[in-house]
Amino acid sequence: MKNLSILGSTGSIGENALKIVKQFPGRFKVKALAAKNNLALLARQIDFYNPELAVVFDEENAYELKKLISPGTGVEIAHGETGYNAAATISGVDMVITAMVGAAGLMPTLAAIDAGKDIALANKETLVMAGEIVIKRALEKDVKILPVDSEHSAIFQCIAGSSIKDLEKIFLTGSGGPFLNTLAKEFPGIKPEDALKHPTWQMGRKISIDSATMMNKGLEVLEAKSLFGVSHERIKVLIQPQSVIHSMVSFKDGSVMAQLSIPDMKGAIAYAMSYPERLPLYQDLPDFTGIGALTFQKPDFEKFPCLALAYAACETGKTLPAVLNAANEIAVEAFLNKRISFVKIPQLISETMDRHNVVTNPTLSEIIEADRWARKTSGDMINNL
Repeated sequence: MKNLSILGSTGSIGENALKIVKQFPGRFKVKALAAKNNLALLARQIDFYNPELAVVFDEENAYELKKLISPGTGVEIAHGETGYNAAATISGVDMVITAMVGAAGLMPTLAAIDAGKDIALANKETLVMAGEIVIKRALEKDVKILPVDSEHSAIFQCIAGSSIKDLEKIFLTGSGGPFLNTLAKEFPGIKPEDALKHPTWQMGRKISIDSATMMNKGLEVLEAKSLFGVSHERIKVLIQPQSVIHSMVSFKDGSVMAQLSIPDMKGAIAYAMSYPERLPLYQDLPDFTGIGALTFQKPDFEKFPCLALAYAACETGKTLPAVLNAANEIAVEAFLNKRISFVKIPQLISETMDRHNVVTNPTLSEIIEADRWARKTSGDMINNL
């Protein structure tokens, strides 16, 4: 029996993880659930999975949650940073699934590592912001970091059984998002409701916008650099519109390995939860004859400048990736609230990056300060528009 804590239980990753728990009740037990403010769903999860601890964003939400859960559950309700860290470090938990959205996932993930918990990592921002610190700390604590993103899970599966020194290149694949075939001149008219319509994946609002700008793929480049210890020059992005090849790797002998499956996150989540075993999910296989052909395209860095900005941050490193990530979160939120246009997202990120004084060999506190500075700077720019 593997005891789990799920940070971000009401998001798409968290919900799918809980479906796997429900499917394999003899394999997994939920000891802690953490969400932000989707109280109705969290209350239903508490009633069904009976965790010891549940965490929400603030005291008001904690008060409201207590009124929603069934009497006699015995669950402890906590809130805020202290609560999230408690969920990440709760006694008896073997694995923490970190599926919180954005930079908020960094500190609970580090707390879980310090407590010796294995990590099923779905919060890419943790490695984008502080990859070197996180990986070093995990090695010191002998903690496994198992990727949950479908692309990084695919890479992880492709290199299983091979020596990392034989790895030549990583090919991160992506669908291209909803605007792959939209002309750049039409981008100024894109509305949030258009950008949220992903062609193949069901995702949360923030990651759906990141997919539409291709920032999501750029963040994945930064994540892959830390996870697999390769330079950004060896990480290539490919558009694979059918979303069947989730990523590929090449080796120094010229061999290429790819991981294929239907576009469903449960496979990657289950692999992280059960590694090194594979759970009998019996999901559908891709309809190869129905697909007919698997096609590839080069990404258009001019049409999707967020991808170019992410590569620039990856090359510079230091505190710039944290600034990129923070400015992107602020810009995406402003776009979703219809305060800025779609094309203003990369402009805002670029200007914030240009204003930043990069810190070499940053400490964790300096990374957090860079994140805070970038949020204020980009927010001020939006307010002054």
